[in-house]
Order: sequence, then C-alpha cells, then structure tokens
Amino acid sequence: MPDRPVLELSGPKLRSALEALIRAAGTIGGVEQFAEAVKLKSGVFQEMMAEGRASKLELSDFEQLTAAMATVRRRIAKLIDAMGWSDVRAAIAVLLDRAHDTATADDAMKAFCGTFPGGNAYRFVRDLAAEVLHNVYPEHYPLMHRWVWDTKANTGVIREIWHGDNVDRMVIDIPDRYETFLVLREELSQFLADNGVFRDMLWYVDLLQAQIYGDYISAQGGAYLKTEFASEADPLEHSRRILGLDSVSARTGRSRFKTIDGTSRVVDDIERLALKDGDDANT
Repeated sequence: MPDRPVLELSGPKLRSALEALIRAAGTIGGVEQFAEAVKLKSGVFQEMMAEGRASKLELSDFEQLTAAMATVRRRIAKLIDAMGWSDVRAAIAVLLDRAHDTATADDAMKAFCGTFPGGNAYRFVRDLAAEVLHNVYPEHYPLMHRWVWDTKANTGVIREIWHGDNVDRMVIDIPDRYETFLVLREELSQFLADNGVFRDMLWYVDLLQAQIYGDYISAQGGAYLKTEFASEADPLEHSRRILGLDSVSARTGRSRFKTIDGTSRVVDDIERLALKDGDDANT
C-alpha cells in the first residue's frame, strides 16, 4: 500500500464552511434535502451503469447523466464527436469493470485518461472518470475531481482548508491520487461526526467539499470555470453547480445537453435532482 499522506487541515476553516453550508441550505428546506439530492444523483448513475450495464448504455441515457456532471457536460460532446460513442462507452465500461479493486484505482484512472486525446482541452476526462467511479461506487471512491485537488494547478478544496500562514503562496506537496482523496474523506467524516452528523456521511462530505470550493469561486467573482459558474442567484449557486445539481431549468423543470451535432437536447430524468426552494422538482 502507498504511504498515506498527512493532510494539515484547518479546524476553523472547516467549521466556518459547515456553518455556511447549514445556513445556506436553509433556503431550500434544510441540508438534509441537499444531501438527499446528491444521494439521488448517485442512484441514477447506479441504475444506468452498475453491474455491467455501462457496456450497453445508450447515448441518450448518457446524455442525461452528463447533465449532472458540471465540469464534463459542456465538453463531452466534442469528445464523443471525435471518437464515437461506442469507443467512449467502451472506455467507461473498462473503468467500471476494474472498479472493485481500489488498489488499482490510480492506474485505472490513468489508463482511462490515456484512452483519449491529451492536452488541456481534454483534461476534463479525469473528472469524467471521477464522476463515474464516485457515483456508481460511492463507498469505494470518494470525490476525486480536479476541483477537490489538482497537484499540477496547486488548487482545490485541500488548499482552501489547509492550515498555515500565507497558504495562497504555498506549494502544497500532496499528490492527487486515490489515497489522498480517501484520507481527505476520512478526516472530513471525523470532523462532521464531531459536529453531530451521523447519517448519510458520504453525502455530507460531498456537500461540505462543494461548499468549500463554492466559497472559493464566489470569492474569485466566478472567474474560475466561469462558463459553468457564471452567476450567483442564491447562497448555494456555486455548490449546486459543482455537484451537478443545477442542470434543471427553474422555468421549465427540464434539462438541456448539447449533442454532438451542436443542437440542444432536452432531457427529463435528471429533473428529479432539482432543488428549488424546497419544492418538488416536478412541480
């Protein structure tokens, strides 16, 4: 087993983020509803992709899933257009076939990314792998997105809660591998337990991380990834977008996905993930 990294996290920063999350979630009926939406998202992925179903996944169903993947949905159409759906689907199926052995998680993700073209334009495929693994097997795989930690960019949730002076100018020498994300989830779980959270721990950890990075985006004026995170209409705007829970139109209750031919396709199933002032998404 690889050496487990030591994460020097700031207790005050974590407490501030948790308080902000609970306060903001009050506008949608409470943090419990927010947690339920993240849990539901995972359930949709499992219904469509678990137990070998990924190898037979239709493009139309995948389009619905991409509506709930914030850092993937605006980029994936170009990739599918370039490679063809059958090749993209095959790569996803191979990734999931190896998923039960977490000891090979880093190699599996590296192999998955290597299936696709290189360069900055395709760095998002790591987030695609992270979304698929975490949502289909949430107990095995914590959030491993670049917004959680990206060693190359020296940015992410870990930096925002790192303990130390002048963290913004510090290079944090922590690798962005599976063991790092696992340790982060363990430490955040312990923090949440110490603060009275005992149910749906997996999802509360996700919410806390999204709140932390959402606060960072808000502080940056929405400049980072501004295509996805361009406005702040409510206290949870950035957090919901990061987790892919913003895909539903508040006006129509439906989602849109740009298809490989450049048109905009309406998708329905993901509407169950909407969070609109505590109301049912279908109303």
